[in-house]
Amino acid sequence: MTAETILRIAQDSVYTILLVIAPVAGVALVVGILVSIFQATTQIQEQTLSFVPKIVAVLLSILLFGAWMLQHVVDFTQNLLGNLTHYIG
Repeated sequence: MTAETILRIAQDSVYTILLVIAPVAGVALVVGILVSIFQATTQIQEQTLSFVPKIVAVLLSILLFGAWMLQHVVDFTQNLLGNLTHYIG
């Protein structure tokens, strides 16, 4: 296994991770900004108000994007294991 092969596997792994977490992180970011704007305009500084909507939004986004995320991880794993003999040999 050469250094280029290891770097390619690491690059594909990082790309897959970023691709899979992007929808959930994006939803959490948007909801967090909206809650922050709401808290700033109403001057309500309740701690649970900042966490509960994000938790609910992340849960819903995982339910919505879960199958897509799982499919990308399974495709990556199958590709990695399918090419394992190519990588080693």
